[in-house]
Amino acid sequence: MSNGPLMFDLQGTSLSSEEKELLRHPAVGGIILFSRNYESPEQLASLVKEIHQVRTPALLVAVDQEGGRVQRFRKGFTELPSASSIGNLYKHNREKGRNAAREIGWLMAAELRVAGIDFSFAPVLDLDTGASQVIGDRAFADSVEAIGELAFSWAAGAREAGMASVGKHFPGHGCVEADSHHELPRDGRPLEDILRQDLVPFHHLIENGLEGIMPAHVVYSRCDQQPAGYSRFWIQEILRNRLGFSGVVFSDDLTMEGASIAGTYEDRANRALEAGCDMILVCNNQSGAVEVMELLKDYRNPASQARLVRMHGHGQLTSSQLKEMPRWHHALQLVTKLEDHSSLSLDL
Repeated sequence: MSNGPLMFDLQGTSLSSEEKELLRHPAVGGIILFSRNYESPEQLASLVKEIHQVRTPALLVAVDQEGGRVQRFRKGFTELPSASSIGNLYKHNREKGRNAAREIGWLMAAELRVAGIDFSFAPVLDLDTGASQVIGDRAFADSVEAIGELAFSWAAGAREAGMASVGKHFPGHGCVEADSHHELPRDGRPLEDILRQDLVPFHHLIENGLEGIMPAHVVYSRCDQQPAGYSRFWIQEILRNRLGFSGVVFSDDLTMEGASIAGTYEDRANRALEAGCDMILVCNNQSGAVEVMELLKDYRNPASQARLVRMHGHGQLTSSQLKEMPRWHHALQLVTKLEDHSSLSLDL
């Protein structure tokens, strides 16, 4: 049984018998974990192992572990700095900023790989223009050059730890004030401005092998009347054809208010897949996820299934092996220095 197009979530810290049955459904391809699914590194590793053993090939297991405000697993994991703190270091010293991004990307991925997690939905490639509260310090910088360099380094570090990356939120969420979790944002800029600004970091990472991309639930009204995640213009014409992206396109969570323009969960799933998404997320609404499962029980897309293979993690250390590595200790020291406002004058 190959990986299906649906990723959904779990209720607790272990699999219920009902959830095990859902995981065997042919439409399911992955699980996204949240803070409620985590008690300790040992419990997490056990849960992920159980998910992976349900079927072959193994389901993908993902999490949002960006650092800063968005980090689902904390106690027992390193408290990762926000992307903006790395960007602030880069402003003062580009080489140290790039090194920090690479080492923290590696640290994030290495700790998750100990637990068997396949990938994190990161890095954020949005611009910090000051307009978006939901992006804010999740962005590396207000400069496309800085974002491109830092995100490239971050993804390179994650790849060295055996983890693929997912850039978000294509083609850019940083210039809208509204939060797509609660409403549908609209960006009225012309395509030329978006191509010249927001898309530059995406293009840079695509040229360097970025494995996954997540479109935004944002309408770019002078380009298309559909949110990017439902838009063939953005996914097919711009992302696939103009930028040459050959990796996985993940929808953002279809339970978000920004996705509700499409109607029912079945309608949302159909619209996202028809636009060109390879895998769709339905989170925090199990009944909605089940509706989508039944809709997609006979769905097959060999091209998407082939792309999804790239998202499986590879290489896995034990916790003891990781903590014996000099690189792990160096990365922890770097994180500590970044937390200190005086770190800019220290030898990072």
